[in-house]
Amino acid sequence: MAGIEPQASLNSSYVAAPHSSMSDGDEDQAPGPEGDQSPLLPPSTGPLATRHSPEDTHYLVYLIFFVMGIGSLLPWNFFITAKHYWLYKLSNSSQTDGHEEPHSDLSDYFESYLAIASTIPSVLCLVLNYLLVNRVTPRVRILSSLCVILVVFVVTTVMVKVDVSGCQHQFFAGTLASVALVSGASNLFSGSVFGISGHFPMRISQALISGQAMGGTLSAVASVIDLAAASDVTDSALVYFLTADVFILLCIVMYLLLPKLAYSQYYMALAGAVVPSEGAACGAADGHAGTPPAAATSVSVPPLKPILRKTWVLGFSVFYVFFISIMIFPALSSGIQSVQRDSGSPWTTTYFVPLTSFFLYNVADFCGRQITAWLQVPGPTSRVLPILVVCRTLLVPLFMFCNYQPRYHLHTVLFAHDLFPVVFVSLLGLSNGYLGTLPMIYGPKVVPRELAEATGVTMSFFLTLGLAVGSAFSVLIVHCI
Repeated sequence: MAGIEPQASLNSSYVAAPHSSMSDGDEDQAPGPEGDQSPLLPPSTGPLATRHSPEDTHYLVYLIFFVMGIGSLLPWNFFITAKHYWLYKLSNSSQTDGHEEPHSDLSDYFESYLAIASTIPSVLCLVLNYLLVNRVTPRVRILSSLCVILVVFVVTTVMVKVDVSGCQHQFFAGTLASVALVSGASNLFSGSVFGISGHFPMRISQALISGQAMGGTLSAVASVIDLAAASDVTDSALVYFLTADVFILLCIVMYLLLPKLAYSQYYMALAGAVVPSEGAACGAADGHAGTPPAAATSVSVPPLKPILRKTWVLGFSVFYVFFISIMIFPALSSGIQSVQRDSGSPWTTTYFVPLTSFFLYNVADFCGRQITAWLQVPGPTSRVLPILVVCRTLLVPLFMFCNYQPRYHLHTVLFAHDLFPVVFVSLLGLSNGYLGTLPMIYGPKVVPRELAEATGVTMSFFLTLGLAVGSAFSVLIVHCI
């Protein structure tokens, strides 16, 4: 239990972090000859770092990372929550009013195809991101990925008003290609930003992860509002994707502002990302925060073995949390229909899936991630954490026996009431947010400071690998039902 007790001091303010890092248990300070046994902040520099650290004025740095967290998952969430738009585009005719839900092979399994197209490039891009940690500055990686996302979303916005009824398969292939590009760039962006956040107090990492959940919530809210306000599905989708375009531009502006803040300059300099000399602040203010000096970069690729030795259990926890989540959401959960669908009520037809699947999941996910700002139990060395993560496997059969439609093979519906998917989705989102965030924020804090950024990228890789494997299984589950 000694490894868990320090968690009480690691709250959202992270004041005591230099003295009680995640890895500063007595056993880690004992005569361990290996370099990776050192704490995140060496004891000699901890008190000085605490005493002279600047304040996050008006919580600007926290807000910037929160906004970038929103932007890192907003493209993906805007793609998956626009379900009515994709059904409209991939139906047998683009002349419907958008309120019908015609079925075809493309529309029935679209979420599964979307998940595969998004996660496989993500894994490759995160491997590339790890290899580029010491070769390409975070500034270049982040801004280039945001520009790619913006270009693809502008094209997607333009295609909203194009009639594709005569070339649906080509539109489908183009959409998957766009998803692959956006997903790869988004993960390069989020992996780089999460790597940078590893240099900051843990509340900054928590802000980034909470922002990701808020991105899903905002996209779900926007989807519901568009459905209610727009009479035409293309008008709704146009406003929807234009909102994403504007927000991506906002992320670019916010990131350019980050190195100009004293709080950011201090922690980037402390991490060695900027030479901590008299001219360090000037270099950061000029937008070069995050540029590793040549003298400090002894190797081009960070050593993976010491990172995995410290974080393999946390990495597995992240992998399995998102493996289960993507297996269920959105391919399985968005196919669950109201048992009173034939009543003709808007609640059981138009709004049931957007509210019970997308909105409810994202709100629960956001709540789970926010809880970690105040409660961080179990700790990084606790065996309870991976046990709780594995227990989420039970959620898969619960969703399979809800009223998922259409059903071709598994005809039994055990949970024939609309309350069941509401409860199950809430559990899925809450556990995903809480159990997925804990190992993500623990990871960069249990390694030496010089490996913090590479560890953040590694944890993002485990997350995306879980999404990639889980998305493949989601296709199998949907076809089994």
